[in-house]
Amino acid sequence: MIDSFLLLATESQAEGEALISFHFDFLESNILNLAILVGVLFFYGRKVVGNILTERRNQITQAIQEAEDKQRTAAAALAKEQENLAQAKKQAEDIVKAASERAKTITAEIKAQCERDIARLKETAAADLSSEQERVMAQLKKQIAEEAIAQAESQLKAQVDNNAQQRLIDRSIATLGG
Repeated sequence: MIDSFLLLATESQAEGEALISFHFDFLESNILNLAILVGVLFFYGRKVVGNILTERRNQITQAIQEAEDKQRTAAAALAKEQENLAQAKKQAEDIVKAASERAKTITAEIKAQCERDIARLKETAAADLSSEQERVMAQLKKQIAEEAIAQAESQLKAQVDNNAQQRLIDRSIATLGG
């Protein structure tokens, strides 16, 4: 770029006009126009740029404040949810503990009921056995008595003849009072 600038400067001098030159006539000078422009921009632009920068600073401050508020809100919500989670875990543990205790209680009740049923069945079986035993004993006594009577009759018939039988009848009548 500097090479092209130097090339243009040397060519303009060769034609007789200077490409870069200073004019000391301030009315024709671009420097005066440039200074006025810079002064106007500085005088009026300072307020505009200052207002724009102040407004931008306020927006940034407000955005930071909103972000901090949102962060505090989120932290509070997180703490609340963590507390809710802890409570839910505690409730779940309590439910499991209560269910375990209930299961133990029900198991004990069922075991006690089974033991009572077994004892009742044993009593019923013993009573049934006892009554069956008494019935069998009564039946055996009856059969033994019937057989003893039948044997006694057969022995008496074989051993007692008519004379002995007549004497026995007479003696029984005499004993009875007749």
